[in-house]
Amino acid sequence: MSHPNEQMLRDAYAAFARGDVERYLQSCTDDIVFHVPGRGRVAGTYSRAQFASPMISTVIELSRGTFRETVLDVVANDHHGVVLARHEMDRGSGPVSYRTAHVYTIRDGKLAEFREYPEDLYAFDAAWA
Repeated sequence: MSHPNEQMLRDAYAAFARGDVERYLQSCTDDIVFHVPGRGRVAGTYSRAQFASPMISTVIELSRGTFRETVLDVVANDHHGVVLARHEMDRGSGPVSYRTAHVYTIRDGKLAEFREYPEDLYAFDAAWA
């Protein structure tokens, strides 16, 4: 039987995939912090208020609306969750794809901190240059 936080993460990512950013954010604490690594245009630290804009709006702009996230696996317990995902898009010069891990701190059943760990940071930086 899976942990309830695993299902919470799956539901949050399903909402995000449908474009329901508000439903995704309902799974987050008010003070969640998103940490995106690298030197690309989406790199940085974002608050909950900055998630939709500038973070996701930049993703949509740079990918020309083609960004797709496929959840490969989810594991979670009372305090942490990990989402393994594949990101795909077309940046105009052709298709881009990379695998990444999203590591969450979970507090009281809500997502409290997000850290992204791309499998290949060079590919990640190139994707978001």
